[in-house]
Amino acid sequence: MVEEVQAVVGTTAEGAAEETLDMAALDEVLDQYEGQEGALIPVLQRAQAIYGYLPPEVLEHISDRLGTPLSQIYGVATFYAQFYLQKRGRHAVRVCDGTACHVRGAGKIITALEKELGVQAGETTPDYRVTLEVVYCLGSCGLSPVAVIDEQVVGRLIPEKAVALVRELD
Repeated sequence: MVEEVQAVVGTTAEGAAEETLDMAALDEVLDQYEGQEGALIPVLQRAQAIYGYLPPEVLEHISDRLGTPLSQIYGVATFYAQFYLQKRGRHAVRVCDGTACHVRGAGKIITALEKELGVQAGETTPDYRVTLEVVYCLGSCGLSPVAVIDEQVVGRLIPEKAVALVRELD
């Protein structure tokens, strides 16, 4: 996915890096689903895999190509938690604050990570390094408190260990 996301970043005439969205990869996806009923969710999933999130320009392009009202596309993209409308960090840190994790100190872990990263839960660092999220069940209550850092489950966390793991991220 890194290669796909890097492919959408272009440069200006002056050579300065600027995010421009190349719709060629998206057009290939849209060509594959052309005329198919119920294609919106798979198209959005594939678009997000290409761009890392669903920018407005991408949603507008999908609307134009599928002939689906933009309001309907936004409705689907905002209903499902799997879709992101904001650019996300290279690393995702999801801290569970479900009952077992909460009782065992998840709040202190969240506070420590917010302080370390300088963002609130639900936000991304300004350098797009880390997105910090709070979720309400990771299904690993026996390991509580637990977090998922870049798809790796880390259990029996304490604030200091969580901060150390985040500091190790590139």
